[in-house]
Amino acid sequence: MLYEAVILFGVVFLAGYLFSTLTQQRNGLTHHNLLAAWIGFVVGLYFVWFWTHSGQTLPMKTWRLRVVAADGSPLSAPRAIARYLLAWLWFLPPLALHPLLGLSLPHTLALAGIWFMLWAATGRLGASRQFLHDRLAGTRIVAVSSPSA
Repeated sequence: MLYEAVILFGVVFLAGYLFSTLTQQRNGLTHHNLLAAWIGFVVGLYFVWFWTHSGQTLPMKTWRLRVVAADGSPLSAPRAIARYLLAWLWFLPPLALHPLLGLSLPHTLALAGIWFMLWAATGRLGASRQFLHDRLAGTRIVAVSSPSA
């Protein structure tokens, strides 16, 4: 996840730069909801494109992992989109409680940390050892054999 975050930093930076240039944004609060939606779309496009073309992002290639459909076939675009949207369940539920319950930032961060650990623990449930969002999307992560030298 950390390696993916480093790559995504560049993707998000370029998307933000493009947005602010095209909208002539001079203040971070101007169009901030539209900017957030744009960045979510661009990040989704990044993942869906890589998952449907090779099954791997650059960090996944490094770690020799590939995302495939539950039957082992390459991902279709609708299944990749479903996986991307369901992966937001790692973060959105506790963050949605922040404004709904009027939680303080430390309480929200603690709740998010607990939720993140619980969600990660779903990877230990079941024989397939897949995260809950993969099971719900009908996808799985498989190891790719190392290339022969």
